[in-house]
Amino acid sequence: MRCIFASDSFKGTLSSFDTIRLLKKAAQEIFLDIDCIGIPLGDGGEGTIDAINEVLKAEIIDLKTYDPLFRVIDTYYLGYGDIAIIEMAKASGITLLDQKELSPSKTSTYGTGILIKDAIDKGYKKIYLCLGGSATNDGGIGALRALGAKFYDQDDHELIGKGEDLIAIKRIDDKALKDLADIKIKLLSDVDNVLCGENGATYIFGRQKGASLKELESLEKGMVHYRDLIYQTFDADNSKEKGTGAAGGLGFGLVSFLKASFVSGIETILDIIDFDHYLKDADIVITGEGSLDHQSLNGKAISGIIKRAAKYEVPVIIICGKKEKDLKLPLNVKIYTTSDGLDYDYIKIHAQELYYKTALKVFEDLKTSS
Repeated sequence: MRCIFASDSFKGTLSSFDTIRLLKKAAQEIFLDIDCIGIPLGDGGEGTIDAINEVLKAEIIDLKTYDPLFRVIDTYYLGYGDIAIIEMAKASGITLLDQKELSPSKTSTYGTGILIKDAIDKGYKKIYLCLGGSATNDGGIGALRALGAKFYDQDDHELIGKGEDLIAIKRIDDKALKDLADIKIKLLSDVDNVLCGENGATYIFGRQKGASLKELESLEKGMVHYRDLIYQTFDADNSKEKGTGAAGGLGFGLVSFLKASFVSGIETILDIIDFDHYLKDADIVITGEGSLDHQSLNGKAISGIIKRAAKYEVPVIIICGKKEKDLKLPLNVKIYTTSDGLDYDYIKIHAQELYYKTALKVFEDLKTSS
């Protein structure tokens, strides 16, 4: 039997790498002869490039950049052929800050812009940018400033590009960005939120980035002002495009100034790693994530796996922590839950034990049915 293990992480408890290790251990306990292929997954969020590089073995490009509070840090991105694969969380991510440092008014995507600039300077013409896990709400002005754009206030002082600067922008100089017209930027995200409003970048994600209610109101006013100024500058409004609210509006900034385009995170990654190649001879695919709901089946990692597996008529097993009721799944998909109904504090302590126990049950059932 040939099994592919390609699970997303269980946020806060298990990484994609953890699930592969536990699945292999369980499989080898039940079956004497089983071929296990582990493929760590990400869909554009935090940890994506580390996961996919387990398969790609791409060039790791190390460099110094800036964290969300403009402190110098060491980080990296991937070079693969003529493509640079950049994860914005490596420079502008929420995990780079302590809880007390979180403040989307003060944070910036400037460090992410440095990564993009480095890739361009090294000759990459195609850039895949993973947008998940940001600590920012600056509409992308930090990253754009790193690429050469300038944003000025009413006194004609240049702004450094943090969230609270949005409301102060009076003039934009984007001449330096004209030289980047031939650079193709693809934005990988599983978020379809628009830029402004109750379902926009600020109100949906601002609280988890540390914003108070008063700060949310101020940031939203700034984002609306920025949106309107962009409309006046380019005579075009991309703010209602799905995904423009991703990464605190970074997607909006890159679409507006550099004609970046959104692509499905999981579909793009499955193409990059040639996932279909592994599927052709597979007998079963085991995937999963922490919480399985209707969004899981609409553009996230699991939906991509199910779609690809169906093409080759390979059955899919989903192992998840909990699942939403009344989910409609294809006939060739079976679900196992590890912790439905359990207290989260208990789950955090016993996550590996619960997952392993469920994995054993999966392989016991497979052995019984074979």
